[in-house]
Amino acid sequence: MQRRWLVFPAFITLLLLTIIFFKSLHSELAPFEDRSNIRMQVLAPEGSSYAFMEKYLLQADKYVTDSFPEVSTSFCWISPSRGTIENPNKAQLIIYLVDRENRKRSQHDIFSQMTRELPAITGVRCFPFEPPTIGDRFSGQPVQFVLLAPSVKELTDVLPKFLEEARKIPVLQLVDANFKVNKPELRISIDREKASQLGVSTREIARTLQLTLSTQRYGYFIMGGNQYEIIGQAMPNNRNQPDAIKTLYVRNNLGELISLDNLIKAEESINPSSIYSFNRYISATVTAGLASGATLGDGIKALDEVAKKVLPATMGTALAGQSRDFRESSSSLIFIFLLAIVLIYLILAAQFESFRDPLIIILTVPLAIAGALFSLWYFNQTLNIFSEIGIIMLIGLVTKNGILIVEFANQRKEAGIEKIEAVQRAAISRFRPILMTSSAMILGILPIALSLGASSESRQSLGIAVVGGLFFATFLTLYIIPAIYSYLSANPATGAIDHTQLTVTGVPEENENY
Repeated sequence: MQRRWLVFPAFITLLLLTIIFFKSLHSELAPFEDRSNIRMQVLAPEGSSYAFMEKYLLQADKYVTDSFPEVSTSFCWISPSRGTIENPNKAQLIIYLVDRENRKRSQHDIFSQMTRELPAITGVRCFPFEPPTIGDRFSGQPVQFVLLAPSVKELTDVLPKFLEEARKIPVLQLVDANFKVNKPELRISIDREKASQLGVSTREIARTLQLTLSTQRYGYFIMGGNQYEIIGQAMPNNRNQPDAIKTLYVRNNLGELISLDNLIKAEESINPSSIYSFNRYISATVTAGLASGATLGDGIKALDEVAKKVLPATMGTALAGQSRDFRESSSSLIFIFLLAIVLIYLILAAQFESFRDPLIIILTVPLAIAGALFSLWYFNQTLNIFSEIGIIMLIGLVTKNGILIVEFANQRKEAGIEKIEAVQRAAISRFRPILMTSSAMILGILPIALSLGASSESRQSLGIAVVGGLFFATFLTLYIIPAIYSYLSANPATGAIDHTQLTVTGVPEENENY
């Protein structure tokens, strides 16, 4: 204890290293698990027909089943509806792999190959993604960054610039947005004066267009015990091009056929396929996947920088899907961490009937946090919801080391021993109980840290954080806590009786190491 003053620079150095490790760690909501499942969103150009989408979706499905022997089955559907009406240019493909033990490659390796090779399929855009460990498995790409604008025009002007900058970011891939101003439309205006002169009503013109183009249901018929709908429309080759309506005829009030080309004027234009709102603003959700080695925190941070660079002051941003869950869980970590420390401090203050001794015990927490963050950094783990749970667990697990030392030192100090000698004896005497309890907890968490068992990838960071924090805190506590105790603890009361005749917890002093 002659150099106990060294504890303060050592403690400050430890805190600085903790901050450095915290800043250097990547962050995400939760690590992906190998669940033998990959999903793929398929997007065709706006205005594509069901038949067009079906053709390329089957081509993507054939590529998956032929190129990957690990695929056990797959199924797909066009226009997936989840409470909203989707256009036929959207589809989803769900791919199931054989069990993990029956294949040589991991789910992530197969997903990475798909991401590299799927752009070779022209005509549609394919966006594969791994289902998240936590959250909605149909939520799509992990990065979902929402742009908020007061008007459609402002959003239309800014979005292309934002996407251009976002696609330059190396940590992102397959960047896209749900707001698109490329849906083809055909505006038809009726020459009412001419139609009136020829005896054709506007209602008859509209009815002719409806019957020809809108796939109207006329009725039902039963064949072979099954009921079928009767759908009427023009053949595809007579309705796929805008000029096809010029070949249509309509009857006037005299029963004569009049060409629609003489009565209407058609203009081609483009408009947004859908207008989305978020928090009462016009919105566009920018989605993106993550490059190999990148995490959700890296992607959100990169898009935040693009937003500061590109967006005007009148526009705002928000997060959706996994990105929002990640931001909410990260923001609540500090609050829960501080709440746990305050709660434990108040409980210890009531137990020791002192505000000074609990402060000494709480100082074991930074030792454990430093060990946990160093372990996560060394084993290339991330700061996620599981490792955060492990760090919060450490607050309760490591304080028992300080409790054993401080309580035993207080008993010795009450017997009249100087506090430096008392805490020295406490550290020596409590070494074996501290080592036994810490070893039991480390061995209990070790299977999680070694990633043993099914779906253990996501929980591995929790085990590494707890094991690393306990290991570092166990040994550092035996040196740092006694030194801090020698400064912060009150001096023993004067006039104490001869401590050589006392027993502590029923054990004679000469056998205190029992």
